[in-house]
Amino acid sequence: MVASTVDRVPRHTSQDINRQIEMQIADSVRWHAAHPERIGRRLYELDQEWDVERTLEANASTLAFTGVMLGATVDKRWLALPALVTAFLFQHAVQGWCPPLPILRRLGFRTAREIETERYALKALRGDFGPIGPSPHDHDSRASHALQAARL
Repeated sequence: MVASTVDRVPRHTSQDINRQIEMQIADSVRWHAAHPERIGRRLYELDQEWDVERTLEANASTLAFTGVMLGATVDKRWLALPALVTAFLFQHAVQGWCPPLPILRRLGFRTAREIETERYALKALRGDFGPIGPSPHDHDSRASHALQAARL
């Protein structure tokens, strides 16, 4: 079965890890609701963050290139490495799962959508899309409204 692009990684991630990631996003938005002067810095950090797809691609290309080079210079049996890596990469493209995925998710690598959820919630808090929620002094409710708007 081919999973949709949006939910294929979370679907193949344990619910505990998915919940941890969601809680980290919510915690960040709540903290930034109380410290709006730091939103710009956090948005910059989010621009620099590598999502899980980019990390998998970089990992796969590094291993495949290494296997080809070792196969060409040391022993042809090294060519099994790029064959295996590209098979796993294809499996990830189709199903949304491959062997490194659980490790990367435990390490905190998020999907592009998870990063964008935090980004848009922070932009909503900053007022980029107009006023949101209750008074500016009610940080928890403003954070909840910003998260809800970002997930729409």
